[in-house]
Amino acid sequence: TMTKGRGVGGRLVLATLLCMAFGQLLGAHAFTGVGVGRAVLVPSVGPPAVSSSRLHVGITPTDIGIDGMLASMPSSSTTLSFLESFNDQLNIDSSTAEALAGPFFGASLFPYLAFLYFLSVEENETPKGVTVGFACCLVFVFLSIPAAIAAKVLYGVSLADSDWLHGSAESMLTVTNLITCVAFRQALSAKEKAISSGGPAIMPKSALEYQPMVILTVILTVFAGITAFVPAINNPTVHTPYLGGFMDVSPDVISNMGWGIQPEPENALTVACWIIHVSSLVEFLVAMGFCWRWADLERNEKWKGLTWGLLPLHSSGITACVYHLFYNQTAILVPLQALLTCIGNTTAAIAAYRIAVSNGWTADWADRFTGFLDPFQDDEDRMALEATADETSREESPSLVGFEDLGD
Repeated sequence: TMTKGRGVGGRLVLATLLCMAFGQLLGAHAFTGVGVGRAVLVPSVGPPAVSSSRLHVGITPTDIGIDGMLASMPSSSTTLSFLESFNDQLNIDSSTAEALAGPFFGASLFPYLAFLYFLSVEENETPKGVTVGFACCLVFVFLSIPAAIAAKVLYGVSLADSDWLHGSAESMLTVTNLITCVAFRQALSAKEKAISSGGPAIMPKSALEYQPMVILTVILTVFAGITAFVPAINNPTVHTPYLGGFMDVSPDVISNMGWGIQPEPENALTVACWIIHVSSLVEFLVAMGFCWRWADLERNEKWKGLTWGLLPLHSSGITACVYHLFYNQTAILVPLQALLTCIGNTTAAIAAYRIAVSNGWTADWADRFTGFLDPFQDDEDRMALEATADETSREESPSLVGFEDLGD
């Protein structure tokens, strides 16, 4: 049963899906199925309020976060003193968390742009719709900025503590991962049908052109915008539930059952908002699995490297969900999530670069960084790069290569 705003059922579903995700990752070839799990975390300001309309079994306001878990442990526990010491070292305030996370989030943009560039080079023959899906993550990032500003200016809280703004912004990440999965699945189906029939692959339009997935992205973005616009014109409060509390159960129904249910903090996520977060994680895990399958169909093992390169980003999304699971009170998770995002974008960029080189891609500006990039190439990569360089005559640019030359 799901209680209003934040039910036990919603948390059990989340825990189950996260365990399934970990189980998939632990398998040797378990990438069968998708914070850019790349959700942006902003620590909450001050202690959460408590509302009797948002209920949860066995949870009291003092049970929030790591401190609550430690308080619930027997005093005789042999690990209690260690955990208390560890917790004291990790306890930081929200301003410190923001200061630590800011540089990582800012720096993560540049490797992600590099990832998109290497992924989309012509030699890779990456399905166009897949590129659109990954690029759509930038839309999520930039739309989250005004949502975060609105939460701070209108209510004096972080984006994570305003359910209707949080859910609407996070829905764009779901759109991003959904576009990626749909485009990848269509391209994989075409390749698999060609192999089974023994004929040439008839690739779908979404693999050959950007337009189909761009149109789908615009349509889904409009729907995501409506989820923010409708409450915005109806005088929303800071804790107005996302999608009007869709799937939340009235607290009167729960209280009449006599289960001893106690109130949760006001800033706990609604069921609908949890659905958005979990679906983003699952979709991203599916996209990672599609990269693995694409490697087999393309006979290029470097695509499997992209699966591993995206793993820190999936971990970033899980970190975001853990942060929300503790009612946005464990501030140390904010810089941790930012660090994982920065690392994940970097490893994804390196993986995309290795794919491009293995497919014969090279560029004048890349030659300037050969010494730096050598550790990320194996002998096969170097042979492909040298072979392509021998076959292709290029005119050296008389000027230093800058951003204006990347499209030449």
